[in-house]
Amino acid sequence: MGRLRVFLIIAILIVLAAVVVVLVLPSLNQQPAPTPAPGVAEVPTQAPAEPEATPLPTATPIIFVDLVIAVQELPRGIIIPPNAVAVRPWPQDAAPFNAVTNVEDVIGKRARTDIFREQPILSNMVVEDLTSAARVGSDAAAVLPTGLVAVSLPIDRLTSIAYAPQDGDRVDLIISLLYVDVDEAFQSITPNSITLFRITDEGIELLQGIQGRVDSTQLGPVIVGPSERQRPRLVTQRTIQDALVVHVGNFPPDGRFIGVPPTPTPVPQEGEEGDNGTPPPPTPTPPRPDIITLGVTPQEAVLITWLIEARVPVTLALRSAQDTSRTSTTEVTLDYVMAQYGITLPGKRPYAIEPAIRSIRQILASQVIDLDPNAGG
Repeated sequence: MGRLRVFLIIAILIVLAAVVVVLVLPSLNQQPAPTPAPGVAEVPTQAPAEPEATPLPTATPIIFVDLVIAVQELPRGIIIPPNAVAVRPWPQDAAPFNAVTNVEDVIGKRARTDIFREQPILSNMVVEDLTSAARVGSDAAAVLPTGLVAVSLPIDRLTSIAYAPQDGDRVDLIISLLYVDVDEAFQSITPNSITLFRITDEGIELLQGIQGRVDSTQLGPVIVGPSERQRPRLVTQRTIQDALVVHVGNFPPDGRFIGVPPTPTPVPQEGEEGDNGTPPPPTPTPPRPDIITLGVTPQEAVLITWLIEARVPVTLALRSAQDTSRTSTTEVTLDYVMAQYGITLPGKRPYAIEPAIRSIRQILASQVIDLDPNAGG
């Protein structure tokens, strides 16, 4: 009984302590408001300002301008009647810079191109007469940079890098020349033809002509003649650099080749037969181009024309699309090849192989330049 009473007293004390903690401690933690100094007015406490609302965006007004619009279809070449056009408002931001704003500028003129209904009429869509309605210029002249001219030269499989160049590529031109000795006065290939003569009682007697030159040896004065025709000396060098490929092959009759899709080749259907029951002939393969047009400077165009007139072989070298550099090269001759690549002249030996080696394989182009058509081999 006494122990139970002790527990009840302890429980009552715990409850009273909890009440004191809940009710008394919060009031003790509150700090009193600061008392203003004597003579200083008390400043009222302001509540925190609420954030201002975001203003709604103001709509930008659309500005319109008056443009001349086609109110009916106008085919190319038609004289534009008054009832075919009208002035309509058009958003200024979307108005073409060369749009017509006055109907008097189009009425009575001819349509240079087809004009569709509800389409703004531009200044380059109308012309005064039919002669101006034709296309002005070619695509080739349009793509040529300022300062360049177009000139064409023939190509084949070997000289065109196996037909690799395409429109817009850049190429270098490599030429090969054959040099021979000529008589300065006659401008003919040496040696000259020497004609001997003797004086007789009847006059001057001409003997048979001999090719060669007069030489003095231990045998006395003789005429030394060549054993064969003079051998030309070959030299090769790069000339024009970074030439623009305007077009490969022939131009279309109308001059339009940019952005024009190629004509599709018809594919014969399986089982399709001709009128007499025979299968249709195979589709012919289009021929390879044999000409290329380059964009070069006017002086380089003169050089290319001279090369063509002189029938000098010209080989193209394709450049990288990122390479626009200009570098110098050294002309290549037999001396250059032997010195640059360490080729020594073979010595003469008292032995040889059989059969005798008198020729080696050669790379032949489609045309072989021969200075003497009558010479054999």
